[in-house]
Amino acid sequence: MNAAPAPGRQPHARGRLAPSPTGFLHLGNAFAFLCAWLSIRKQSGTLVLRMEDIDPERSRPEFAAAILRDLDWLGLDWDEGPGAGEGPETSSSCNMPGVGPCAPYTQSLRIERYASALLRLEERKLIYPCYCSRKELRLLASAPHIGDEGVPYPGICRQLDDAGRRKREREGRRACLRLDTEGAYALAVASGLLSQNTQSGDSRGAYLHFADAVLGEQRFCLQDCGGDFALRRSDGVVAYQLAVSVDDAAMGITEVIRGEDLLLSTPRQLLLLALLGCARPPAYAHVPLLHDAHGMRLAKRHKSLELRSLRAAGIRPEAVVGYLGWLAGLQAEEQSPLPARASELLP
Repeated sequence: MNAAPAPGRQPHARGRLAPSPTGFLHLGNAFAFLCAWLSIRKQSGTLVLRMEDIDPERSRPEFAAAILRDLDWLGLDWDEGPGAGEGPETSSSCNMPGVGPCAPYTQSLRIERYASALLRLEERKLIYPCYCSRKELRLLASAPHIGDEGVPYPGICRQLDDAGRRKREREGRRACLRLDTEGAYALAVASGLLSQNTQSGDSRGAYLHFADAVLGEQRFCLQDCGGDFALRRSDGVVAYQLAVSVDDAAMGITEVIRGEDLLLSTPRQLLLLALLGCARPPAYAHVPLLHDAHGMRLAKRHKSLELRSLRAAGIRPEAVVGYLGWLAGLQAEEQSPLPARASELLP
């Protein structure tokens, strides 16, 4: 764990680009990455590239290689991570550890670190096996929920005793591991890792708040962010929330700039960061998502707006960067987007 800076002294800025090599980058990805790059470069900080290939079924080396090429094409460099100081063609595999003091920068090479974090949480009795099937969880879909997080998990398996767990295992059920968010929040508050935060008239009390640099003050109840969320899937794959939290703490990340679709991940990651002993969590900024002409947010299905497709169509990177800079308000609103290199958008 990184030592806290001296009182009154701001830490050296450390940001990160954290793509998942499960597909090709599109304009929406590029917008968030450009914002993160500009923020760190403005502060003369350190930018980390972390390849989040934790899902073995969907991650592909060819996607990782394409991500490095696309970032290089846009003029977005990085200081630590795969290909740092080497160029995109010489370190393009998912299993490359990368260059820098926090290596490896590829999540599939950091499994032991996630296992260690799980063990620490287990020793504090903050996790439990959950045997609920996807079908059973889908049956809860009529319950109220927010955003894309689905129905808050009601803690069905939290109360199981050893006999109940053995019964489900005899039925052939495989368990995921969930965080007991109520117990974790209570421990974090009691240990001084989090401040007690309650909502008037709401007995749940497990609220986390943070200042978002784009969206302003945010306040979320953990129950509304999915309840007891998974830390490891039933197939043994470490869940996104745990891997990201472990890595952000270990790599000393001071700011996270990402898409607004990940806003509800932040309270959960703040809780995990507190439990992991991170004395100074990152500052967060969630930038707007880009949408197509029909109002649908950009995703991997938008093949024509993939960076590789734009490049193949003869569109220059300066045109893409200028357009994204215009969307970010870095060019006068009355102007049409002007071509620009990423470095030209810096003040």
